[in-house]
Amino acid sequence: MSRPANPYSPRPVPVVVRDGRPLRVGSRAVESVREQWLVEDRWWTGSPLRRHYLELILAGGRRTVVYRDLETGRWHEQR
Repeated sequence: MSRPANPYSPRPVPVVVRDGRPLRVGSRAVESVREQWLVEDRWWTGSPLRRHYLELILAGGRRTVVYRDLETGRWHEQR
């Protein structure tokens, strides 16, 4: 069985959002949004990086960081 080279690398995750607020990450409910920020980098290249990050507290108290790729609209979880 192969494993990712970096187990902390971002992985795709389903995020349910209503009115701009995340409600669920995978199967876990979101209790609160601790922080959010925008990263825009490599704008001068053919592959710009535009991400909206959120640090979330999930049901049960687990902390996680997710981001939405603003170019593709896809969500990823990063631990």
